[in-house]
Amino acid sequence: MTYYTISQLAQEFDISTRTIRYYEEREMISPIRTETGQRIYTKKDRAVLKLILRGKRFGFSLDEIQEMIELFDKDRTGRKQLEKTIEYGEQKLKEVNEKIADLMQLKHDMEAILQDFKQRLKELEDKGVQQ
Repeated sequence: MTYYTISQLAQEFDISTRTIRYYEEREMISPIRTETGQRIYTKKDRAVLKLILRGKRFGFSLDEIQEMIELFDKDRTGRKQLEKTIEYGEQKLKEVNEKIADLMQLKHDMEAILQDFKQRLKELEDKGVQQ
C-alpha cells in the first residue's frame, strides 16, 4: 500500500500543511498515526484531498464537498453522490451564468459611458479648434 506524509501532499497540491490538518479536523480525511505520532495518509486520503481541492476550485463550500464525500461512503454505488454532485453542480452553473450576465451588463454600461466621454472630449476639442 502507498502512503504519503503531510509534507508530500502539501507539496504535491501546493497547499500548506495547516490546510491539510484543517481538513483532518473537519474529519474529511483520516490519516493513520505512527507510533511517533506522524501522520501517514493513504491513497484514499490523497484522492479525497484531490476532490476537496477540485470542489473548492469549482466554488463548492466545504460543507457541500463534505456531504458529497460522505454520500459515497454511505452508498458505494456512487449514485447518491452523483445525484448530489449534479444538484450542486447545476446550482453553481446557474450562479456562474448569472455572474456572466451581470458582467456582460457591466461591460455594456462601461462601453456606453466610455463612448459618451469620448464624444464629449471630441466636442470640447472641436470647440477649442473653432475658438
